[in-house]
Amino acid sequence: MLTMEDRICVIGAGRMGEGITLSYIHAGRAVTLVDIKPRTQAEQADHHARVLANLRRELGTLSRLGLLDDQQAETAMQRVRLCGRDDAVADLQRARIVFEAVPERLDAKRDTFAWLGRVCAADTVIASTTSTFLVTELAELMPGPERFLNAHWLNPAYLIPLVEVSAGPRTADAALQALLAVLRQAGKTPVQCAPTAGYIVPRIQALAMNEAARMVEEGVASAEDIDTAVRLGFGLRFSVLGLLEFIDWGGGDILYYASRYLEAQIGPRFASPDVIAKNMEQGRNGLRDSKGFYDYADLDVDAYKMQRLGQLCKRLEVMGLLPRFDGAHTAAGTEA
Repeated sequence: MLTMEDRICVIGAGRMGEGITLSYIHAGRAVTLVDIKPRTQAEQADHHARVLANLRRELGTLSRLGLLDDQQAETAMQRVRLCGRDDAVADLQRARIVFEAVPERLDAKRDTFAWLGRVCAADTVIASTTSTFLVTELAELMPGPERFLNAHWLNPAYLIPLVEVSAGPRTADAALQALLAVLRQAGKTPVQCAPTAGYIVPRIQALAMNEAARMVEEGVASAEDIDTAVRLGFGLRFSVLGLLEFIDWGGGDILYYASRYLEAQIGPRFASPDVIAKNMEQGRNGLRDSKGFYDYADLDVDAYKMQRLGQLCKRLEVMGLLPRFDGAHTAAGTEA
């Protein structure tokens, strides 16, 4: 069983390795950050100084954001041990969780997994942070694939709460549960997805980002106006309602007919998937049918709507965009 005293090891002292380390030292866990790249003594000293400076700078950012004070930032720094590959063996032999964050090259990962297989205990959970390779591909390189899985963190890793977890067909449930538990210790919210390219967030955001770039290319709107629309329309709503939840609010049939129009006007990339038509056939259009992607049959729908609208109002308040009663009078006075 994983305890708070167990040391977490992070392999790879790049941007992601630093972000994961920051998450855990801020949360109260001891971390060994391993710079796995071969270096001369002088190169290692120079690189390690830069990594430690990066960690201190980001802790300083958290301090300026009010998430900790200067003394707590110093306490957090005392929880990290930065070392080279040769000096990491003892910590790796005792580690219960190891995050691999080496460069996205198959040869680098193959060498790292072979090494970890030799030095780690047989039941140590090893999680790759790759955004490129499927867990089914990497598990073939890992001695003991039952203790291996992917954990895709989103940058900035020490702030974004989501981590996408992908287990392989041979991943043991004990390994999965141990990883989920240690992610939650850092205040993360893990979600699970099948071994498929793009996970969840990168797959959705690639479509959205490409469409935004395409609209600039086609002269639909300026980059500034598109980004304003995303921040104040698209992003705000979907920070409260998930995409599938939003379909249920408006109705799957609305999406179906809107998609048909866009498909005819712009192209086949806007065609809706078969599941939308099937839901319509089965009377699963969302809230008004009491079922859609979610089941609302036993839900107090009015209370649920008020909760979501309240969450939206809080976000608008933070942004200084909450509608104000008689706000037009204030605006008119300002213009005058």
